[in-house]
Amino acid sequence: MRKVFTAVLLASAGAMLLGGCAPSMSGSVYRRGETGMEQTVRLGVVESVRQVVIEGTKSPVGTVAGAGVGGVAGSRIGQGRGAVVGTIAGVVIGGLAGSALEEGVTRRPGLEITVRLENGELRAIVQESDEEFKAGEKVRLVSNGRTTRVTH
Repeated sequence: MRKVFTAVLLASAGAMLLGGCAPSMSGSVYRRGETGMEQTVRLGVVESVRQVVIEGTKSPVGTVAGAGVGGVAGSRIGQGRGAVVGTIAGVVIGGLAGSALEEGVTRRPGLEITVRLENGELRAIVQESDEEFKAGEKVRLVSNGRTTRVTH
């Protein structure tokens, strides 16, 4: 029973850490490698803002952690063949649960911000909803060639 408790405790701690491991999609957060890079700035006006959900990460971490916990818990069921079947079932169910937990923990609310540039073109950018944007508001689109952010 102590091993199961320890495994559940470790898996829970790992799941909580997953939320901190997911890369930010905020308009205000830059990765270390982006510092010192020249960026292009375009000016525009917000046409519309729509709330969206940014799906969470789906790495092997959640699956493996869940499978480990499930396998340990499943091995406690029965004896002999029952323990083997329990272990296998625990690994499968735990892996699925761990994967779902990881995706849920790292899912974030986002915004799809549609901007009309000064040249009349429309652009839509999705980013985390950590800033508020309103239709008619002047904004900047900051691009580094891979990522574009909407900022005030």
